[in-house]
Parts: sequence; C-alpha cells; structure tokens
Amino acid sequence: MPLYYTVVPAAILAVLIHPRTESLRIGRIMWAFCTYLESVSVLPQLRLMQNAKMIEPFTSHYVFALSIARFIGCAHWTIQVVYLGGSQYVFLLKNGYLWFPMALLAEIVQTFILADFAYYYIKSFMQGQLLTRMPV
Repeated sequence: MPLYYTVVPAAILAVLIHPRTESLRIGRIMWAFCTYLESVSVLPQLRLMQNAKMIEPFTSHYVFALSIARFIGCAHWTIQVVYLGGSQYVFLLKNGYLWFPMALLAEIVQTFILADFAYYYIKSFMQGQLLTRMPV
C-alpha cells in the first residue's frame, strides 16, 4: 500500500481542520495530522494480514488489543457527547469549530476499520484455532 494514500489526505485535513488553542499554529496542525494519520495507520498492516490469509498469534493478539482500545476510546467520546447532551458541541459547531467532530470521526473511522479484524479474530478464537484466518 503506497504511503501517500494515508499521509497526503491526513496532511490536507490537518491544514484545513485543526484545533483552536493558544499554542503555535504549526503545533496545532501537527496534532491534527497525528490524529488523522492514526485513524488510518493500521490500514497497511491489515492489508498485509489480508494478503497473508493466516496471521500469527502474537500479531493477531496485538491488533485485537488495539481494536479493543480503539473501541473503548470511541465509546469514551460518544459517552461524553451523550452525557453533556451535545449542547456544548452544537455551540462549537455554530462558531465554526470543526475540530471536535473531526476528532470524533477519526475515532469512529479507526474503530470501524479494526472492527472487521476483531470479528475474524473472535471467530477464529471461538473455533479453537491458534492462527487467525482472514477471508479469501
């Protein structure tokens, strides 16, 4: 998978949508770039595992743990929005502050990317297989 498929869109999004804080603009852009890149950073690994069809236990355990961590992170952001009733976030959106929705969207994207692998990991585990099998 070419590197520019993940880096270039993340860089463009970071320049366009980044947090509004008191820090330097370049720092805010780099923070946004890291957030966006992290949401798709697992794609090359998943592509490699999909081509291999069989994944070794250490690798599959790590990626499964990563998917659980991402799910919990996404649940945290979602619970924050529900708990606060969304009123503060609607206020931020009205004032043109798009950073929070984009950060939440990045969490959701990464969670859904990893959900596919987690499904096959659990399926292999339930069948008593040591190696995780990916679809053909």
